[in-house]
Amino acid sequence: MARSNPSLQVVRAAPKAAKASKPRDNAGPKAEAGTSTQRIVESITSAIVERRLMPGTKLAEQKIADIFKVSRTLVRQALNQLSRDKLVTLEPARGARIAEPSIEEARQVFEVRHMLESAMIRRAASELSDAQLAELRTHLRDEQAAVQRTDVSGRTRLLADFHVLIAQMLGNQVLADALADLVTRSSLIALMYQSSHSAEHSFAEHVAIVDALARRDARAAVKLMDEHLHNVEHNLRLDPRTPDLGDALKPYAP
Repeated sequence: MARSNPSLQVVRAAPKAAKASKPRDNAGPKAEAGTSTQRIVESITSAIVERRLMPGTKLAEQKIADIFKVSRTLVRQALNQLSRDKLVTLEPARGARIAEPSIEEARQVFEVRHMLESAMIRRAASELSDAQLAELRTHLRDEQAAVQRTDVSGRTRLLADFHVLIAQMLGNQVLADALADLVTRSSLIALMYQSSHSAEHSFAEHVAIVDALARRDARAAVKLMDEHLHNVEHNLRLDPRTPDLGDALKPYAP
């Protein structure tokens, strides 16, 4: 979990810029291959978070290689990494596909998020500086703008970034990386099980959380975060009823 997870682009912007500023004189073929592999990993992960790649989508190695102008070997390395991250499923007969999380996995992901984010937000209420709170307010303005212009991919990414950004502000990169993994998997789960969950509602809940942090009210912040995650999970269809065959086919009957 302690590896760097670049799935959340806004939060990861500073580290990427630092990498880009390094001279490439000493970068040999191995380093360039690693960069290409990571670019594929980042692109597929971002497409999942932004809801542009659906669960079960086939990932053809040659097509990906053509898109990124790399060898299939590098594509295979990227898919193996995504498989370790539980975002891609590799099957001998079917090849690579975007993972399709089970209902039980979905429940487990949100259980872990509840545990991690309750502890995180309690710390944040006492440790975040005024400057960091101002940065969160700026992030909220970006969320609001994306929601208002119906930018589905942008608002999805920004709503996810909010959680990881708080973890990074606490200076715990292990927590930030773990949470980034969980948030990305939550996005994949939402693609399969989401119902009518409202982006506007999530944004409003984020605002309330930051307001509680600004008041240094740890109890309220924890309660609001817990309610927020509960609402997100509640709006997923994790208890689908077994359909009746007659009900399912009646509309098509002569």
